[in-house]
Amino acid sequence: MSVNGDDEIRPPPYRRDPRDSRIATLHAQPRNPMNVTTEQLFTEARTQNGFTDQPVAEAQLHQLYDLMKWGPTSANCSPARIVFVTSPAAKDKLLACMSPGNVDKTKSAPVVAIIGMDMAFYDKLPYLFPHADAKSWFVGKKEFADTTAFRNSSLQGGYFILAARTVGLDCGPMSGFDNAKVDAAFWAGTEVKTNFICNLGHGDPSKLFSRSPRLTFEEACRID
Repeated sequence: MSVNGDDEIRPPPYRRDPRDSRIATLHAQPRNPMNVTTEQLFTEARTQNGFTDQPVAEAQLHQLYDLMKWGPTSANCSPARIVFVTSPAAKDKLLACMSPGNVDKTKSAPVVAIIGMDMAFYDKLPYLFPHADAKSWFVGKKEFADTTAFRNSSLQGGYFILAARTVGLDCGPMSGFDNAKVDAAFWAGTEVKTNFICNLGHGDPSKLFSRSPRLTFEEACRID
C-alpha cells in the first residue's frame, strides 16, 4: 500500500512564528513527492541488531525530525529532546552506559539517537500552546508533569521510528542501558532525562532474528 499522487504526505500549512518575520508557507517551494508504503513502515520493517557501514547524512536527521515533530502531543507539549550520537568520542561515552547485550549493535550503528524527555517541558508552552495558560497546569505539580513528559515523549518516540523509516533508515530501539549514566553523560545541567535509545542506519540482514509473532486482534483488542 503506497501513499503518493493525490494522497502525497505533506506537513500542515506553516503558521507564523511570532519570533519569526517570515510570512511564506511551507508549500511555497516545490517539494518532491514522498512515496511511503505500509510495508516500509510496518509489515516489512524490522528491529535491527546490526548495521552496515553505509553512512547516514546529517540532512536525513533533519528530515527525520522535521517529520516527527508534527505528531500530536498533549497541548502540543512536545517534551522529546534528542541527541544524535555520531562522533567516536560521543559513541565511546555512550557505549560505557550500555548493557553488555547492546554494546555490539550500538557500536555498529552509524548514528545512535538518545530520546530524552524534558521534565520542564511546560516552560515552552506559552509558545507551543498560546491558546491558554497551559504552563500553569503543570507548575508545582511534579507527578502530573512527570507523567505527561513520559507519556508524550514516548508518543514522540513512536513518531520518531516511523519518521526514520519514512526517510529510508532502519531502527533498533532499545532499553538496556544505565539511565543515570546516560543522563549524566549527555543531559548534565538540564532538566532532560533519557526515555530510550534508538540505533539508526542501514540494517545488516545477517544480524536479524526470525520474525517474532504478534498478538491477534482478538487477543489484544476488545470492542465494547
